[in-house]
Amino acid sequence: VFFTFKMSIRTSYFYDPDVGNFHYGAGHPMKPHRLSLTHSLVLHYGLYKKMMVFKPYKASQHDMCRFHSEDYIDFLQKVSPNNMQGFTKSLNTFNVGDDCPVFPGLFEFCSRYTGASLQGATQLNHKICDIAINWAGGLHHAKKFEASGFCYVNDIVISILELLKYHPRVLYIDIDIHHGDGVQEAFYLTDRVMTVSFHKYGNYFFPGTGDMYEVGAESGRYYCLNVPLRDGIDDQSEAAAVCPIVLSAGRFEGRAVFLQCGADSLGCDRLGCFNLSIRGHGECVEFVKSFKIPLLVLGGGGYTVRNVARCWTYETSLLLEESISDELPYSGETLHFLLLVQIHDVPSDMLSYERTDDPDPDERGAEENYTRSVGRHKRPSCFTCRIES
Repeated sequence: VFFTFKMSIRTSYFYDPDVGNFHYGAGHPMKPHRLSLTHSLVLHYGLYKKMMVFKPYKASQHDMCRFHSEDYIDFLQKVSPNNMQGFTKSLNTFNVGDDCPVFPGLFEFCSRYTGASLQGATQLNHKICDIAINWAGGLHHAKKFEASGFCYVNDIVISILELLKYHPRVLYIDIDIHHGDGVQEAFYLTDRVMTVSFHKYGNYFFPGTGDMYEVGAESGRYYCLNVPLRDGIDDQSEAAAVCPIVLSAGRFEGRAVFLQCGADSLGCDRLGCFNLSIRGHGECVEFVKSFKIPLLVLGGGGYTVRNVARCWTYETSLLLEESISDELPYSGETLHFLLLVQIHDVPSDMLSYERTDDPDPDERGAEENYTRSVGRHKRPSCFTCRIES
């Protein structure tokens, strides 16, 4: 049973001006600066005029403990680069280290992206908006007791718990190239949340979960749906998988939808091995929007910064049903896009996984060392081969 939006779709957009200033460390693939670039494009395209724009609430320790253990959140609040030597045992216990480093303002960063997702869920609950957007959120790997895969606090789980206060059931859809293991694990035993994840699986690809036979357990049996995909999947193949499966999942009668839009499923992502174009990625978002039920849209992965910013800006325009020029608007931030002048990339069947662009200055050399030392996020071999159409 789908709800019907009013004639005018009300969209809330959450952006914290400081969230893009945090830094995981030299050579780390996760770049919060992509959020600043995305916001800059949203501004210069004038999309902000069509939304209610909010500087989001900061999540408290209490908010985070709706899902996470108190010991873990207390550790995140106390640890810093200056005192981490005194937390040796805790660093190991809570899986904080290489993939999930301790960096200045770690807890503050978590508070900002989690608060935005939580506020989006609250606004949907109170019917302040029909669609809520938080590109800073979507950190789907974090577990109840530990960090994982660049994620510390699972804003998705916390926000779904908020939605469940008002909605009997919630549908969660994940189009990140990595399996949404943290969200699946949190709701594996319940029938109130259906999790649907489209992801790369096999060949030791992180996180190693997401087999099609993981279907849920106890009351949640058959409320967990995994769609493992092969390297090089393109727009046509993705649409053929996503549309019928998500349409069938819609019969779950979810009264609200979460959509995690990880952009590492785009072609040429630094850590990915799919072949989606920005337009193809957006088609998934547009299809879910067509359900016309309350929708919370989040970011997630995405490690070729220029592509991430263009993708999420384009998807913001789709959610607003606003056409934008293919030419990127000029701004001081445009320099980050180097020779790119258009919002869209080449057709997906022409994409190459060869690294023809120079890395960002602070990545040169350092990222190579990082990906060699961290096996779970080692760059896939598809960076040196061409995907044939």
